[in-house]
Amino acid sequence: MTPTASAQARPDAADARATDADRPFIWIDGKLLPKSEAVVSVFDHGLLYGDGCFEGIRVYQGKIFKCDSHIERIFRNAEDLHMMRQGGDKFGNGGKGFPYSKAEIRSMMEQCIEANGISEGYIRLIFTRGEGTLGLNPFACPKPCVICIADTIRLYPETLYEAGMKVIVAKRPRTPSVCLSPMLKSLNYLNNIMAKVEALSVNSGNEAPEDEVFECIMLRFSESGEKIVGECSGDNLFIVKDGELFTSPIEVGMLDGITRAFMINELIPALDLKVTERPLTLDEVMNADEIFLTGTAAEVIGVRQVGETKISGGEGAITKRLREAFRAVVMGPEIPTD
Repeated sequence: MTPTASAQARPDAADARATDADRPFIWIDGKLLPKSEAVVSVFDHGLLYGDGCFEGIRVYQGKIFKCDSHIERIFRNAEDLHMMRQGGDKFGNGGKGFPYSKAEIRSMMEQCIEANGISEGYIRLIFTRGEGTLGLNPFACPKPCVICIADTIRLYPETLYEAGMKVIVAKRPRTPSVCLSPMLKSLNYLNNIMAKVEALSVNSGNEAPEDEVFECIMLRFSESGEKIVGECSGDNLFIVKDGELFTSPIEVGMLDGITRAFMINELIPALDLKVTERPLTLDEVMNADEIFLTGTAAEVIGVRQVGETKISGGEGAITKRLREAFRAVVMGPEIPTD
């Protein structure tokens, strides 16, 4: 490992006495720093323009779930953002390439897990454009900044995994792929955030916990009025109809979810179930026997109601099988890290 990628401030045994202000220790460009000291420049284009990409990654039993897949995706996104051209001239000529290898990024995440004593948790891996000028030119930023946070996360109340969630259909559609591909998990998440606000705004504060709305379905942008379902603000979506599973393909405009791919390629076939990828209309979703969402933080969670339309009485039977099978994998002896 090169000196730039190794942790220059690895916490030692004395950190067992660290205060809440110190934890979690955060990796920023070669240094593990206490939370209170983990800062980036106000001239970082990630802050100024949302110029960068990120990954949310789960840790189970101290192992990084689908680590290789997450690293491959963030490097693909960094390539799409032309980060490999930084370090050259003001036009991006003669760039030196990304400052860390994939192996070094994996080692860095493992260091964060170890330093923070994470067994069951969550990693936020961030590539920002780095420090530059107030202008838009990304090639005025000589070097990307790499950040890794290892901590814990809970996206939805535990009770909703059996009761099923309520969601709405957002009025705000997904950003058209021709403008910005939803496969690019960029630091500018405003499209998703504004849709999430729609969902949260449904709540008055007087709902029972199981009736609170946390998520929304986002439709593909259409000038013709067609209503094709892509994904949710933070999760991919599947339906069950007559015992068969369906999900829209990536091409309709959505994130190529790591958990989604694991379900399609590994878990669903292992349970002798069939899944078909084709563009789903909103009518099909509203008339499904079951709906469930998948995501790194969410894992697998059922949807019992969309707006005022009841889908099921709670977690559906097939959703339950898939959720329990997923938990059996991540709590089992062989955590998939590929």
